Amino acid sequence: MERLPEYDCHCHILPGLDDGAQTMEDALFLAGKLASYGFKRAVCTSHSTRLYRNTPSTVIPACERLQEALVQAGIRLELVPSLEYRLLPETWPEIRAKGWLLPWEGNHILIELPISNPRQLGDIDPAAEIQKLLADGYQPVLAHPERYLWASPDDYRRWHEAGAAFQRNLASLEGFYGPAPAARASQLLRDGWYSFLGTDTHSKKYTDAFDAILISSPAQA
Repeated sequence: MERLPEYDCHCHILPGLDDGAQTMEDALFLAGKLASYGFKRAVCTSHSTRLYRNTPSTVIPACERLQEALVQAGIRLELVPSLEYRLLPETWPEIRAKGWLLPWEGNHILIELPISNPRQLGDIDPAAEIQKLLADGYQPVLAHPERYLWASPDDYRRWHEAGAAFQRNLASLEGFYGPAPAARASQLLRDGWYSFLGTDTHSKKYTDAFDAILISSPAQA
């Protein structure tokens, strides 16, 4: 197994904000597992979607509360508030108009596309939005492209050439999301298009899979 980066750039451990951690107890458990894997920092990328209308005003206070709880629990993990923005016509134009972007590591913005139904994009062109973000000084990071089974090789090429960095989910290669995403992750890795590795941690189901991958297998140099 490859060595993990110093920070997890994609996780859902802030309690009660989306489909990730639901309680402070859940959040402390998941944060403790990330720390046990060797992560020093975790970028808390709560969903920004139709269902989860998170903005910096919801994420930043939640991140501060969890950070205080981590200190009290003796869990050494620095939290960074951010969001995972799904490109949807119902939410994305408002986010851009109101300046609700919350970058991590300087200027990185995590964006995601609909997992199974590209029609949800409406008239949004991902490549065009990637270029707009770049023009505004941000570095768009496309979350788990291996999971967009509707995407063609030309789609991946357009997004990559438009300027998006690609982020792979930990356990994608090992089949956590199924054989088709695993095959796509393998191909994108061979193509050299991944720039980031994140856990996308939501629950104990994820950390159980990571335990099998990380704790049972020694890291490769």
